[in-house]
Amino acid sequence: MIRSAKYLLQPTKGQRRRLDHLLWQQRKLYNSALEERKTAWESEQRSVTRYEQFAGLNDMAETNPDLAQYGTRVARGTLTRLDLAYKAFFRRCRAGESPGHPRFKGRHRWDSVTYSEASGWKVDSDTSRLYLMGVGHIRVKLHRSLPGRPKTAVVKREGRKWWVVVQCDQVPARPLDPTGRQVGVDLGVTSILTTSDGEHLANPRFTRKAAERLAAAQRDLDRKVKYSNRRRKAVQRVAAHHRKVANCRRDLAHQTSRALIDSFDLIVHEDLPITNLVGRPAPRPNEEGAFDPNGAAAKAGLNRSIHDAGWGQLLRFLTYKAEDAGREVIAVDPRNTSRTCSSCGHCEKANRLSQSVFRCLGCGHQAHADENAAINILRAGLALRLQPQAVQREAESVAA
Repeated sequence: MIRSAKYLLQPTKGQRRRLDHLLWQQRKLYNSALEERKTAWESEQRSVTRYEQFAGLNDMAETNPDLAQYGTRVARGTLTRLDLAYKAFFRRCRAGESPGHPRFKGRHRWDSVTYSEASGWKVDSDTSRLYLMGVGHIRVKLHRSLPGRPKTAVVKREGRKWWVVVQCDQVPARPLDPTGRQVGVDLGVTSILTTSDGEHLANPRFTRKAAERLAAAQRDLDRKVKYSNRRRKAVQRVAAHHRKVANCRRDLAHQTSRALIDSFDLIVHEDLPITNLVGRPAPRPNEEGAFDPNGAAAKAGLNRSIHDAGWGQLLRFLTYKAEDAGREVIAVDPRNTSRTCSSCGHCEKANRLSQSVFRCLGCGHQAHADENAAINILRAGLALRLQPQAVQREAESVAA
């Protein structure tokens, strides 16, 4: 398996200056490579590949010694990053979307560099040092050992702190002992998740709790003079509030996913189209040339709550932890799971009386709406799990 580990760097004052200079040079390389691609297409209708741009790094020591002091490996990582941006742009174009063209990066929009190969950098576990070519040996806080063989590294700046994310391959699996338990998970806004066993995880609503402090910091930022040192510090304070909210949400997702993986052998969840759920409502033009109310304000509040719940992050953490622990995770179609009675199977929209109350009009069964949906989700996952086994048994019987 491939896993990543994030470590805090503790650079000296001189090393901080060199790290800032490293970011500056790689940003200039990215922008110049983007300009080369745009010029080649506009003037010659020719696409420039990343390998052609790799070849331009051969004489880097003569043409750009400031960039060459950090080596070609990190420069290749920057050019690969641009190539990935173009691939994502063309993929979205083919899908019928309207993506923006890759943009030039300003100084405040470039905070990381990538070493795409295990060269030009090295983590020494004995001395707790990270060596970066052109920067030196930086002290790193190794709060845990590397999970496998180091493969790539990303050095990033977050506010005033520096981090390194080391990606490792050949990571051994750590299977857990079977528990014999299965669970269905219903995702929501009031409760982030509800299990088929009746457990509810309330939504802490980190964004709403931090809204007052964030608004005060934003108002303070708006009063600052543009390009002043005070404005720069105010920007850092606003960014720190956003990072704290993101870190709290990430920590909750880690703890929740770990608890599910430790407790259950099979976890079934909804395959939610989160991107579609947070879309804007369609406008409603009327005959007078204006627009009728379409509930955009209420939908905006719901979208904020969905983003604050962090469903996508939770499901990603759950998936990779299950792979590591030897657990099974199944995603099922969420349609009608909240309208179907878990007792008799009667499906009707009116069964759900409110956000939390479910009462079947067929048999009178009453339960918490999210718990009822979680039971249906578990049953759908078990049925989906048995389908391949039934097909295999039928094929074996035909062959016999």
